[in-house]
Amino acid sequence: MHFRFIHAADIHLDSPLIGLSQHEGAPVEVIRGATRTALTRLVDLAIEEDVDLLLIAGDLYDGDWKDYGTGLFFVNEMRRLKDAEIPVYLMFGNHDAESKTTKSLALPENVHVFGTRKPESFTHPALPLALHGQGFATPSVTENLANNYPAPLPDHFNIGLLHTNLGDLAGHGNYAPSTVPQLVAHGYDYWALGHIHLRNIHHEKPHVVYSGNTQGRHINESGAKGCYLVTVDDDLEVTSCEFCALDCVRWESIAIDCTEIDDEVDLYQAIRDKLTHALSAADDRLLATRIVLQGPSSLHETLHADRARILAECVSQAAEIDSELIWIEGLRIKTRTLIDPEDLAKRDDLTALVLKALDSFDPSILPDPVSTLKTKLPEEAVRSLSASLTPETTTDRDAIKQDVAAIVLQAIASSGASN
Repeated sequence: MHFRFIHAADIHLDSPLIGLSQHEGAPVEVIRGATRTALTRLVDLAIEEDVDLLLIAGDLYDGDWKDYGTGLFFVNEMRRLKDAEIPVYLMFGNHDAESKTTKSLALPENVHVFGTRKPESFTHPALPLALHGQGFATPSVTENLANNYPAPLPDHFNIGLLHTNLGDLAGHGNYAPSTVPQLVAHGYDYWALGHIHLRNIHHEKPHVVYSGNTQGRHINESGAKGCYLVTVDDDLEVTSCEFCALDCVRWESIAIDCTEIDDEVDLYQAIRDKLTHALSAADDRLLATRIVLQGPSSLHETLHADRARILAECVSQAAEIDSELIWIEGLRIKTRTLIDPEDLAKRDDLTALVLKALDSFDPSILPDPVSTLKTKLPEEAVRSLSASLTPETTTDRDAIKQDVAAIVLQAIASSGASN
């Protein structure tokens, strides 16, 4: 008997999206409701595809609810699945661990929750299907939970739900650590993993799969986000594992190589081209994008000196393409100067001293050599330098350091002010 199921995880219901809501005129309601929209799309997909069950492998919530609205929204969506006779099997992870959740609501009878004290198993009422899992009792579960999962049930398709850091992936909390060889050897047919927000099929036959999160929440969670639609044949083998996008806000970082760009007209054309392509790929979703300018460039000094104006131009270009569907999360200038500091340092001792000071420059402390140099720089360069050191920008030390270095280098190179 063949069947289909959906594997989802890390819904983080009502978690805020970071990096857009503070923008003036931003579509706040779309941003605020993005995780809810993703859940609604997940339920829509399950009903439209008439799947036999839905799996949620941890972090359904982002933590304790601010109010009961979060729980009510989830319960109402689960009732839609109940009406469609689709059972749901879920576990809680590090963000919605049992000890973190102080509020709760009774769930519809089609929703089955794995316990947190020890692994539990469910069997599907109409299919040769066994599901095994254990949720998090506390946010910081450091033991290997999979070690205690039961043996597979014979003559059944066995699914293990596990919220885990597989292989101790760097940059993630090492919760419920496990390894691919361990899971493969356990004998289950499919491991539905949660916790890591990047989807990945780590192994096939048996399948060891991260579905990723259903909605990206910031620029580091870029690209399409959603779930996997899995088909199992009469021989109880996976025949397809199809990714389905659910996100309504698509985060993308757009890199532009400025090596061959010599003027701002060409730069803005390149930005328009990249934004247009990214919007097309977003399939009518709100595109939240960070623009990254990189490569050795003759525009390096101008970009740093006029960072605010360049960002405003990027926003203007986005509005010209589609004012409702493109929002600029930020601008990162990672170009490199064509000016050779070593050549400049040969001019005189003061210039050499300034350039040496720039190497260890702390934006919160203006070095004496730079203060001295300000008295000799052109007025325009002094204004740019002062603007780069305003309190509003000192939170980004690396960016400030690059801005100051670019302004000073250009001033020295173009005016010979140190002579």
